[in-house]
Amino acid sequence: MQIILMEKVVNLGGLGDVVKVKDGYARNFLIPQGKAKRATEANRKIFEEKRVELERAHAEAVAAAQTQAEKLAGLMVQITRKTGVDGRLFGSVSAHDIAEALAAQGFQIEKSAIRLPEGPLKAVGDTPVQIALHADVVVTVTVAVLGEH
Repeated sequence: MQIILMEKVVNLGGLGDVVKVKDGYARNFLIPQGKAKRATEANRKIFEEKRVELERAHAEAVAAAQTQAEKLAGLMVQITRKTGVDGRLFGSVSAHDIAEALAAQGFQIEKSAIRLPEGPLKAVGDTPVQIALHADVVVTVTVAVLGEH
């Protein structure tokens, strides 16, 4: 299916790009979330009329994300979990736990923005974690997992 992107989508394209994606991806994700519209002539005309407004909204969103990234840069979040004798955790530290710890420090971050490519943290220690505040803005914070017996 041919679609017009209404905002930048990671690994797909930028604002205004006409791309071909699988029908299900467009119908079930991109179009319902307002990230894209079908690439019909009517939608292309509507997009061109709103292009300046959409670009300004995109620039404002990037600026807001960069402001928040400056506050988050270099931040250390401490999370305490029960551990066994060998230092391994009983359970793990997930994106949900990290989002709650950030909320306790006054930062409202969605758990979907927290990137844990190797899965939940399962060991005691400091781990750098990336947070994608926007498709163009990614900041790294340190998550310190502390063990208690």
